[in-house]
Amino acid sequence: MSAPKPSISGFGTDATGRLTTVGWLVCIIASIGFAFDIYELLMLPLIARPALLELGNFQPGSPGFLRWVGILFYVPALCGGLFGLLGGYLTDRLGRRRVLTWSILVYAFAAFAAGFSTNLWMLLVCRCLVFVGVCVEFVAAVAWLAELFPDPKQRERVLGYTQAFSSIGGLLVAVANGIAVENATSFPAIRIPESLSFLGSIGAAHQHEPWRYTLMSGLIPALPLILIRPFLPESPIWARRRDEGTLRRPSIAELFSPALRRTTLATTVGFACTLGIAFGAIQQMPQVVPGLSEVQAKGRELGEQAKAAAIAKGTDDPKALAAVAGPAMARHGQKVASEYTKVQEVGGLLGRCLMAVVLAGGLAWGWKLRLFQIPGLLLVPAVFWFFLRVPNTTFFEIPLESIHLGTIPVTTMSVGMFLIGLCTVAQLSFWGNYLPHVFPVHLRGTGESFAANIGGRMIGTSAAALTSALAGLMPGGSPPVTFSTAAALVGGLICLVGLAASFLLPEPSGDIDA
Repeated sequence: MSAPKPSISGFGTDATGRLTTVGWLVCIIASIGFAFDIYELLMLPLIARPALLELGNFQPGSPGFLRWVGILFYVPALCGGLFGLLGGYLTDRLGRRRVLTWSILVYAFAAFAAGFSTNLWMLLVCRCLVFVGVCVEFVAAVAWLAELFPDPKQRERVLGYTQAFSSIGGLLVAVANGIAVENATSFPAIRIPESLSFLGSIGAAHQHEPWRYTLMSGLIPALPLILIRPFLPESPIWARRRDEGTLRRPSIAELFSPALRRTTLATTVGFACTLGIAFGAIQQMPQVVPGLSEVQAKGRELGEQAKAAAIAKGTDDPKALAAVAGPAMARHGQKVASEYTKVQEVGGLLGRCLMAVVLAGGLAWGWKLRLFQIPGLLLVPAVFWFFLRVPNTTFFEIPLESIHLGTIPVTTMSVGMFLIGLCTVAQLSFWGNYLPHVFPVHLRGTGESFAANIGGRMIGTSAAALTSALAGLMPGGSPPVTFSTAAALVGGLICLVGLAASFLLPEPSGDIDA
C-alpha cells in the first residue's frame, strides 16, 4: 500500500499523512465554526415564541404572531442568501481564510447585540447579520478544508467529522437555552447603555428574559478565533494559483455554462430540499410540543402552583393571577421544547458520524445521499402527522444530570424526532463534502455559495414561511395541531423532491485541484 500523499506546502499533514499542529488548529477552528453556525441558526425556534410575546405582544396563533414567525425565519435567510453569494465570490477573490475569519466575527457580535433588542425590527436586523455571517462561513470553511487536505480519504474524514460538530452546536444551544430558562433571574440584568439610549429601553420586568441570554451566548466563537487566527494558513491551492497568476476571475454566469449548468441546478435544488426539511418541519417542533397532552397537563399544574404562591402573598386579583400563571405554563413548554431539540440534535450528531463513515466508502455519491433520503421520506410526514394524534408513550427515561442535559424522555415522539434528525442532518454533511468536488478552484466558493445560499438559505428556508402560512389556513384545531399538520405536508413534499433531484447529481472526478 502506498503512503498517503503529503499535503501541499506542508500544511495540514506531514509526509506520513498525520495531522500537523497547524492541521489540528485548522480542524479546531473549523469545528468551532461549524458548531456555532448551527448554534446561531437554531436559536430562533427556541426564542421566537417568547421574543414575540415580549416585543410584539402577540398571542400564539394570532395573525400577527404567524406573520412575524414567517418574517423572522425567512427575511434573515433571504439576506443571508444574497450576501452569502457575495461572500462566496469574495472567497474566490480574496482567499478562504480571510473571509472565514470575518464571517465568524460578524455573526458572533450580531448574535450578542440581538440580546439587547428593544423591538422586533432591531431583532430582525441582528438576525439578518447573523445569517449573513453563517452563510459566508460555511462556504469559506468547506472550500478551505477541502484544499488544505489533498489526500482524498483524509479530506473526506476531515470534512465529515468537523461538520459533525454542527450537531454538537445544535445540542449546545438547546442546553444553553435550558440553562437560561432555569437560571435567568440569577444572571446580570440586561440594560441598554446610556450611550445607545436612542435604541430604546428594556423594561425592568424583561431584563432577565431567558431568550435574551440565549442570543447573547452566540458571542462565544469569537473568543477562540481571536487567539487562533494568526496561526491559520491560507489554502495552498488558491494561494499558489494567485501567486502564479493563473487564478481565473470567478463569474456567476459561468455557473450556468454548458459544462456546469446541470451541476449548479441539481446541487441548488438538492441543498434547498435538505434545508427545506429542516426549516419547514424540524424547526417547527417548538411550536408543536406545547400541544402534547402531558406538556399541557404539567403546565397547568405549574400555573396553579404559581397562582397559589401569589395568593399566599396576598394577591387575589384574577388578572394578576393569570399574569403569574401564564409565564409559568409558557416556560414549561419552552423547557420541554429544548429537551426535544436535544433529542433531535443527538440524532443529527449520530447521522453526521454515520455519513462521515459512508463518505469514506466506495458508494457512488448519489447513493451516499439516498441512504438517508429514503428513510427520511417515510419518517418526516409520518412523525409530524401523528405528533399530536396518537398517545405519546414513555418507554423509559435516560438520566443525564451528570453532563447537565437534564432528563431526556424516550417516547414515541422523541424517538421519531431522533430519527428525523439523524436522516436530515446527515444530508447536510453530504453537501459539505460533495460541493468542493464539483466546482473548479476559481469557482469553488461561488458555486458552493450558489447551491448553499441561493438554494439552501433562500429557497430552502422559505419552507418555514410556507409552513407558517399553511398552518394559518388550516381549519379548526389549536396552533400546535395546525403547525404539526402543516409541517407533515410541507416536509413530506420536500423529501420527495429532494430524492428525485439526487438522481441528477453528477459523479465528481475526485481531483480537488481542478
